[in-house]
Amino acid sequence: MIKKRGYAVVLSLSAIAFLISCGEHADKESKKNQQVEVIKQPYTKELLVEQPESLTVPDGMVWVSGVHFTQGASNGDEAALPREKPAHPVAVDGFFIDKTEVTNAQFKKFVDATGYLTVAEQPIDWEEMKKELPPGTQKPADSILQPGSLIFNRNVENVTDLRNYSQWWEWKTGANWQHPQGPQSTINGKDNYPVVHISYKDALAYCKWANRKLPTETQWEAAAHGKLNGGVYTWGEDSAALPKKANTWQGNFPNKNLVEDGYANAAPVASFDSNSLGIYDMAGNVWELTQDNFSVNYYQEIAGSGELRNPQGPEVSYNPENPYQEEKVIKGGSFLCDDSYCASYRISARMGQSLDSSSDHTGFRTVATVDMLE
Repeated sequence: MIKKRGYAVVLSLSAIAFLISCGEHADKESKKNQQVEVIKQPYTKELLVEQPESLTVPDGMVWVSGVHFTQGASNGDEAALPREKPAHPVAVDGFFIDKTEVTNAQFKKFVDATGYLTVAEQPIDWEEMKKELPPGTQKPADSILQPGSLIFNRNVENVTDLRNYSQWWEWKTGANWQHPQGPQSTINGKDNYPVVHISYKDALAYCKWANRKLPTETQWEAAAHGKLNGGVYTWGEDSAALPKKANTWQGNFPNKNLVEDGYANAAPVASFDSNSLGIYDMAGNVWELTQDNFSVNYYQEIAGSGELRNPQGPEVSYNPENPYQEEKVIKGGSFLCDDSYCASYRISARMGQSLDSSSDHTGFRTVATVDMLE
């Protein structure tokens, strides 16, 4: 899961004990219950399935038909974690979604038009940060409290304990969407790459400017399945097709990437085949933000509630490993996901990211609903 940048800053001097990864296969999740009231209301309208004739498809987007489907881990998915279970019936009205992750070029248009500064570029306010850190956390040196973000340590080697995530993550002062690997790096020539080092707050600002929204987790899964009836992956059930279908990790994570898919890091958007709806990179490349609160217990809490229509996730987030911050669901996995360590390129995989966290393998895509465009 992905914790707040405050943890990365505060603990960077102590091996950056900051939990950010694309998998927790061996971790045991808390069984603590946090009850969520599920309010069932009768449907007042038929499910919107077909694209209204009065609307044209926005540039760069595709229509996802309204659909009834089963959300969550399918039976027999051996990689599924408890937070993906049980699978449950949902229905979602049709909507438009970006064909690709938001690119550097698209995000630059937003920044040029508004002058927006991402969270990773903003000065750190210690008085605000400490409100969401464990009581008694000591203030780091001013030299540490500098704007930045998390990057994957590409020089890591000889890692044997995969429980110690700090071995392959580095808090990098000066890392942000324009400088993905730090102040000396650049996005020149990478207009068509997914924008990264984007926090939830940054994504919301972009959406407001573009008249878009972040997808709900249910919308995201409906789009990922496309025209297929279920399936573990966006292309179906064939795990052997992974290197040809998605930008992920091949080899010994995190020590050696064999780069069998052609990309050691993020790839330009649409470098791999689309799914059945013409949507790209919903498996691998970079994690994608959604608007739902993340709770490890949510699926258990709604079990037996019947079909939920256009669910919006739990009212509050709950993650016992990050109890001090609100988290949002992220989907799709990234170029760091590997079957020997995690398999978050599966459609049902879900993790949490706190509101001002960012890293070099997290981005987003947007949706537009019919009511937004009428």
